[in-house]
Amino acid sequence: MMDCVCKADAKQIVNVELSADTESHITAPVLTSNIITGNINIIHNASGITEYHPDSGQIQPSGINTVIHQYKRQICTEYQHVMEYNSLPGEHVLLCQRYIEPLIIRRYRDRKEREKEICSRGESFQDVLSSRSSNESVLNSLFDPDGRGITPGAVILQGNSGNGKSFAVQKIMLDWASGNLYRKEFEIVFHLKCKEINCIPDTKSLVELLSWSCGLTSHQISLMLQKSPERVMFIIDGFDELRLTEEIYSMTPPTDPHQRCSPELILCALLKGHVQPQSFLLVTTRSTATDTLTKMLKTPYSFTEIMGFSERGVEEYFQKFFQDGELFRKAYKFVKANETLFTACSIPVICWIICTVIRERFHDGSDVISGLETTTSIYVDFVFTLLENHCQGLNESVPTLLKSLGRLAERGMMKQQVMFDAQTVYRLVRDAAHSPFLCKFLFKKRICQETVFSFMHLSFQEFFTALYYLILDKDRSTRKLTKICSHNENPSYYSPPRFADVVKYAFGLLNKDLRCTLRKHGVFVHRTTVSLLKTWLLNEIKYGLADRSPFFLNCLYELHEKSFVEEAMNVWDKIDVYGAFLRRTDCWALVYCAQCCHSIKEIILVDCRLTAEKLSMILPALHKFEKLWLTPEDPTDSDLVDLMCALTETQTLSSQCVDVEPRTYGDSDGGIWSVHSLQLSISDELSSIRLQFPWYRKSCAARSLCFTLPRSEPIDWTNLFQILQQIDLDALTSVIYSLSKLKKVELSVDCLNESLSVWTLSVSKNCSSLTELKIDAYYLLEEGIKILRRSHTKPNCILTYKGLRCKKKSHKCTLYQERELNCNQMVTVHVDCQGFSEETLRKPLFWD
Repeated sequence: MMDCVCKADAKQIVNVELSADTESHITAPVLTSNIITGNINIIHNASGITEYHPDSGQIQPSGINTVIHQYKRQICTEYQHVMEYNSLPGEHVLLCQRYIEPLIIRRYRDRKEREKEICSRGESFQDVLSSRSSNESVLNSLFDPDGRGITPGAVILQGNSGNGKSFAVQKIMLDWASGNLYRKEFEIVFHLKCKEINCIPDTKSLVELLSWSCGLTSHQISLMLQKSPERVMFIIDGFDELRLTEEIYSMTPPTDPHQRCSPELILCALLKGHVQPQSFLLVTTRSTATDTLTKMLKTPYSFTEIMGFSERGVEEYFQKFFQDGELFRKAYKFVKANETLFTACSIPVICWIICTVIRERFHDGSDVISGLETTTSIYVDFVFTLLENHCQGLNESVPTLLKSLGRLAERGMMKQQVMFDAQTVYRLVRDAAHSPFLCKFLFKKRICQETVFSFMHLSFQEFFTALYYLILDKDRSTRKLTKICSHNENPSYYSPPRFADVVKYAFGLLNKDLRCTLRKHGVFVHRTTVSLLKTWLLNEIKYGLADRSPFFLNCLYELHEKSFVEEAMNVWDKIDVYGAFLRRTDCWALVYCAQCCHSIKEIILVDCRLTAEKLSMILPALHKFEKLWLTPEDPTDSDLVDLMCALTETQTLSSQCVDVEPRTYGDSDGGIWSVHSLQLSISDELSSIRLQFPWYRKSCAARSLCFTLPRSEPIDWTNLFQILQQIDLDALTSVIYSLSKLKKVELSVDCLNESLSVWTLSVSKNCSSLTELKIDAYYLLEEGIKILRRSHTKPNCILTYKGLRCKKKSHKCTLYQERELNCNQMVTVHVDCQGFSEETLRKPLFWD
């Protein structure tokens, strides 16, 4: 309802008196020198006419405060929930269950710093991130004055796709509305999503745009903007997704929040400060659009960048996601063992993908390793997640984009480049600005700036290279794959291929499920390519070169095709990792490959940096090998206990031979290594365990101990190694008596003296199951033989003593260094139920 009275004065200037209902909309050709009664929203006033501002007397502060309070409650309700990529209708999780404070820095990095971030992996990558961190929360100080005391009117929050920019914005909105963030600085905060603004077809004013975005009325927003414009913050989320045309730069920007124009032009005016110049701005963007943003952003502004999760952030994310402590430990242990995946976990979206897939495997009752948690599968999920959710402005098909990215990636691999000049990128990737997989940097170069591009990380460059090779036509794919796998491309014949990780991704992309995923997006892998790579790998495995064994295992793991893995393991007589560096990733691959087959002939893990952690990882696979030779690095008794339990309690083979030789010795947690080496031999019916004791154990009663017992006899390995901490005769007695079905004992000592002879006779008498006891000594002393001469054993038990007897009347030899003297004669003494006998032997020509 509106009443309008028009009056004309001598100068023909029209004066209009308006009276209308609250929130009425008035359309008039020209309004000037007006008297306005009521809360009237003038949508647009003619150009050149004095701007309309409602009478300040009409504003009720208490009413505005009530509206702001209601708005905050609305924000708290809406922003406390998160819709995940795979959420079904009505499904959501709480933001607090997913949000982890990301690592945010406030400075640009130079080219060397960027290259180091792109190329480093695993722990070294986390070290790089830690060196960039200031260990302080940045989100609550974005608008703090800089070192010169200048407060920024705008802040750029840059980050790669999936790095958590929108999550950070949602957290800021929720914390502000909850009164936990910027309570004093900002009375009102508006959130504008560029992805949604692209969908608005008609013109709007800033007030209407905000009303459309947050649900408040235009009148309420108008009052808020007028009350304290310097205490208003606008968050413009996803500037890189905003569809800007060339024409927009020549258009006249609006200067009034009620003036209608295209939403894109309104945002540009807001960014430049043409409208609401006193208000503050927070703008999120990918690096590919940062240079465009800076050209239209009001000054002064500051720059911040989200680098993703730190190592601690990844661990906290896994804890929040799984909540169950056991599931968290299993999942986190699996991911941390894979240095490439662990590096990629700095990207929050990849963290979510990995956790989601692993949780699904747990719920299905599957083992983590047997699932599709290969690096390749996670990267495929990541690529198509970004393509489906972060590529609104893409101007080319998915296959075309992937091929162009692959060409760029291959070019970099061949030239050993991780950074590309802008000219090369624009020539090979038509829509580089909208590709979520590329990063764009500006570096200072003399008196100018240099624009370069890169992939998010070297591992993505390797992945896209492999994908490119597989989706080419049959002939080109065959030619390129043959070349990259050729020995001519290797620095050494014995080493893995020059681009080993590219080849591993290629095998991962051969997986049937992943090929099906690619096919859904119009990307096809030719059958000839699948056959070519599988045949090549089988032929290479037959050589069994030590330096290549971990590489072969990883190729099979990435392929994740049980039938082919079993075929490959059947032709692999010996997995030889002698002298190669065994990574944690290799350990997972070994366990997976072993699970795919019944048995494997032999594995050699010698001088390969087999730490206690890695030994623990491969324990589930070791019972599958008929022969093992291990050299663990600084193992504790507990590590050896776990090893022996894994070999004896889960044994499925009819026979197995194990040789364990720790490579370093010394104190560990204040203790002493109990054994110098350990051999285990298992046959159909019997198990034989030989323990060799450290040479530095001066008080040791024996050099080695070997005992044989039925295969079915359980052994308390923990108790055994505790006893072996003190290798005296009492300890040896405890070991022997703890084995109720013991069949045979062999003991190596320095000298057979009287006490040892008495001990052997006592053991043979009291151990009812014992049938044979052998003593191998440097010297058989007369005091010991004297005891044996008048002794005998129970039936079916024989004692054998082998060593040197010195013929000298006095000053008899007892030292190892004297063994070659002519006075020493090698003999064997037997004691059985018939009594004592002695046999003279020939001395060896060469001594050990």
